This record gives sequence, C-alpha cells and structure tokens, in this order.
Amino acid sequence: GNLSDCPNGSRWIMDVFDECAQDGRDVASIVLGLGSIGCFIAAAFPQFYQACRTGIMDQALSIYFLLGWLGGDLLNLIGSFLADQLPLQVYTAIYYVLADLGMLSLYCYYRVKNGGRAFPAPINAAFVFLSVGSLSSLSLLGSASTEAPGPFRGRSLLSAPGDELGPKPFSRTEIIGFTIGSVSSVLYLCSRVPQICTNYKRKSTSGVSYSLFALVMLGNSLYGLSVLLKNPEPGQGQGDYILHHLPWLVGSLGVLALDVVISFQFLAYRKGRPGTLEERDALLGEPDES
Repeated sequence: GNLSDCPNGSRWIMDVFDECAQDGRDVASIVLGLGSIGCFIAAAFPQFYQACRTGIMDQALSIYFLLGWLGGDLLNLIGSFLADQLPLQVYTAIYYVLADLGMLSLYCYYRVKNGGRAFPAPINAAFVFLSVGSLSSLSLLGSASTEAPGPFRGRSLLSAPGDELGPKPFSRTEIIGFTIGSVSSVLYLCSRVPQICTNYKRKSTSGVSYSLFALVMLGNSLYGLSVLLKNPEPGQGQGDYILHHLPWLVGSLGVLALDVVISFQFLAYRKGRPGTLEERDALLGEPDES
C-alpha cells in the first residue's frame, strides 16, 4: 500500500495491515484488535490442560456449547473469506475452527473413555454436518489461496462487510455478509445457555477452565473497544458505521454478558467441587473398606 489516500497515516501500519491510521484512536483500535486476536488464540489451551488433568471434560462441558461455538466460528470463517477480509483475520478464523474441532475431539474421547452413552441422532447429525462443513471450508480456502491472486483490496483489521464510503443501501454482498455475521452472533449467544444450564444442574464447574472464559471475555472486550474506537471512513457517519458493525458488536458484547453469568457460577460453586473420577471412586470405596 501507499499513503496517497492516507497522507497523515502511519506508514508501518499501512505496510503491515494495509489500513489507514491517522490518529491515536485508529492506532489504539489496531492494537486492541491484535490483543483480542491473541486472547482468542490462547483461550483454548487452558481447557485442553484442564481436560487432561481432570478427565471429566464430557461431564463438565455441554456438547451444545461446543457445537454452537464451532458453528459460530465456521460462519465467521466463511464470512471473513467472502467479505475479503485481511489474511490475518482469515488465518485466525481458521485457527478458531481447528481449535474447536480439537476440543470436540477431546470431548468425544473422554465420553467414550468414561463409558458415556452414545450421542442422540440430532447431535450426531449436527457434529457430522459441522465437521464436514469445516473441513470442506478449509480445503476450499486452501485451494483458493493457490490460485493467482488478483488485486488485493485492503480492509480494516476487524471490519465488517460494507465499510464503504458514505451511507448508502446495502449491496448484495453486504447483505450476505451481514446475514452471516448475524447468524454467527446468534450461535455464539445460544452456545452459552447450555453451558450455564450444565453448570447449574451439576452445581459445580469442576473440569471447566475459568481461564478459557476469562480470555474470551478479555478478547471480546478488546474486540468491542477496537471497533468502537475506529474512526469512520471519510463521509461515513458514526451511526452508519455502527450499523455495519452491529452483528459483530452484538455477538461480542452479548457473549460477554453471558460469560459474566458463568463467572458468577464459578464463584458460587467454588466450594464443594468434586475432584477427578479417581478421587470420587476412592471416596465411595472408603465405607466398604472400613
């Protein structure tokens, strides 16, 4: 990129992100956006460790929570690709999908290991559909990346489809991107409800890593701030800018509110947590041994 359309912008930001950052708000938006991506990337690792340590991942996490999260990330990946987002966004969305598939694989492994019952047919169908859709999307993205690239049209680091100059009707591509973003946000919101119900029924959060939700909360907070801090394009009003980002803002801030509920559950159930399966088996065996 060059600075012909951004005379007062930062050269290194233009070179790295192909984005015009003319003041402190734009720079802060980019820094917060990168911070949110880092939080989302690191969020899955604490849960992987917790699953291996306790061995009760199949009891601690709701399968509907994992499937909803995978569905939201899959639509986020498709929307990022169709909306011609920056490569960094697409690569990060690919990581989200791979991390979700890894978490689902761990869930299925511990369900089989712990002698759990088979999944109902609707869950099996949803798992197969989302897994096939994820692998197909990844393969299509891989084949598309090997084709001769055309002129790259740079967009904001965390922009939603439709960041064109001035208020005007949505184009067909913008409507598709807006719809995909809306459905993705709904899936993100709905995915938290089964996990909240699972924690409430168990009266425990054992086997669930709070670091997972803490990092996601931090990532969503940074994401929302980065979008709100970004200056609208010349000729675009603040209201029109918010409208084009509304599904992503609702998804991030709405999920943040539900994750606060889960945080209160961690506080409420921090006492009397059951241990691992081995610890519970030992406790149950004590009366017989005595």
